[in-house]
Amino acid sequence: MTRPQVDATAPLLAVENLCVSYGKVEALHEARLRVETGTIVTVIGPNGAGKTTMLSAIMGLLARSRGEVRFLGEAAPALDVEYMVARGMGLVPESRALFGELSVADNLLLGAFARHRAGARDHAESMERVFGIFPRLRERRDQQAGTLSGGERQMLALGRALMARPRLLLLDEPSLGLAPLIVKEIFRVIMELKRSGVSILLVEQNARAALQVADYGYVLENGEIALEGAAADLAHDPRVAESYLGLGREQ
Repeated sequence: MTRPQVDATAPLLAVENLCVSYGKVEALHEARLRVETGTIVTVIGPNGAGKTTMLSAIMGLLARSRGEVRFLGEAAPALDVEYMVARGMGLVPESRALFGELSVADNLLLGAFARHRAGARDHAESMERVFGIFPRLRERRDQQAGTLSGGERQMLALGRALMARPRLLLLDEPSLGLAPLIVKEIFRVIMELKRSGVSILLVEQNARAALQVADYGYVLENGEIALEGAAADLAHDPRVAESYLGLGREQ
């Protein structure tokens, strides 16, 4: 399958004036962000800030969205999730959205469906790559997804997205509900994915972990971008430290 050419001078993803309304309630107001090729960009913020809404709108899943989303240097057609997937964008939702009655292997194969439909026949190679990243999934390949632990389900959700060989991976709260040791492993994998050439847009409530792995960050509050900057700078910003890192101001 031939991938579209990338405009090397443009950011991988550029979002401008993105708005989403639910009735009279505006959940996202003129949000903007950029993801450069080969980077991890994180969006942090409190519950209800609009983080998941932002990812869904970028992916083309929300009919209520308006604004401009440019991916690989081209403006994306409104509400065309298939276009985004074909161009190389993948989403791992907060719910993980696995098929519980299917095996681990079958869930992974579903992640390669779009590539298969486009003529690619590299699903076996892709699965081996996923098993290399997540050896536990190889051990569980014939097990029903619904019987996996929370950490294993998150690994499977990530692995399924990787079966499409994305250029950009959107991750929605990958650490949600996981034990600290599993969270550490998931963030190790996120760093490994970056090293392998996958760019990542990471939405996280675990601001400390997110800022440790990210290159750049945005703080979303009440549907608007309140702060942005290099992740290391945000981690030392007193406003971020007090609100999101659990570090109160010194008396």
